[in-house]
Amino acid sequence: FRQASSTARSWARKEIGNFSCMQATDSIGKVGIISKPGVQQAYALVPRILEFLQQRHIAVRYDFQTATYAGRSDGHSRELVPDESELIVVLGGDGTLLSAARAIAGRQIPLFAVNLGGLGFLTAITVENLFPELERAFQGQHRIAQRRMLHCELWREDRMVAEYEALNDVVVNKAALARMIDLDTYVDKHFVCTFKADGLIVATPTGSTAYSLSAGGPIVFPTVTALCITPICPHMLTNRPVIVPDESEIQIVSLADNESAYLTVDGQVGEPLMRNDVVLCKRSERSLYLIRPPKMMFFDVLREKLSWGER
Repeated sequence: FRQASSTARSWARKEIGNFSCMQATDSIGKVGIISKPGVQQAYALVPRILEFLQQRHIAVRYDFQTATYAGRSDGHSRELVPDESELIVVLGGDGTLLSAARAIAGRQIPLFAVNLGGLGFLTAITVENLFPELERAFQGQHRIAQRRMLHCELWREDRMVAEYEALNDVVVNKAALARMIDLDTYVDKHFVCTFKADGLIVATPTGSTAYSLSAGGPIVFPTVTALCITPICPHMLTNRPVIVPDESEIQIVSLADNESAYLTVDGQVGEPLMRNDVVLCKRSERSLYLIRPPKMMFFDVLREKLSWGER
């Protein structure tokens, strides 16, 4: 890691296959916790986590929702939880992890993601294994997977009006009452086609198992340096998903009427589009670092989450 933060200085990296094995070079002093709202089991789980950390003399910084679960009133906004934290525990599903990724804002802080939600491709650590896996993480015995993010810019009349960072995908789709929309699409300024569709997804390898997969896109191994362009319900059945190098710059020009199309980033943030707005997508300089269970490899997750091999 580049020495960009105190967190980066706390870990030494070894390359092992497609993963980084992070080994602690000094003890962790502070852990952040971000929790999904409305999870009943968290009322019992969070106090146990806080006690576990207290016994190890590790300071804790948590969001307002975690404070509610703990019966405390000293929570922080999610954006402030990563401050001075050397590891972030995420309690929830993939949506909570996506929110935590935005809160981290590119800082090199490993995320320990515990699945309290539904499918959970990214939150692979179970509640049953939480404490043993957390102990291993403190001892630097975990693999950490680096997931490259996607940078998105929204241009309107030659002026950038917004920019975002996505872990999964950037989506341009029709508004609630709109018909199909027309989207001129370019890769490195080369015209691809005008997609007539319900929308278009630009997905990272991490996001290939999310919305893109539901729209018929391929599953891309996380370390493949590629982006996937997936049309949503295209009018032309010959319009198929396209994989391009992640060095590519993808431009989507919305030809829909004002506010008839919408830009969505990771399914959580975004804004309505005006006619001739340009959505620019390219590889981000930021990455997310996910602590992974030692025996849970990518295809193990696929078999478990997609029920591959079941009869």
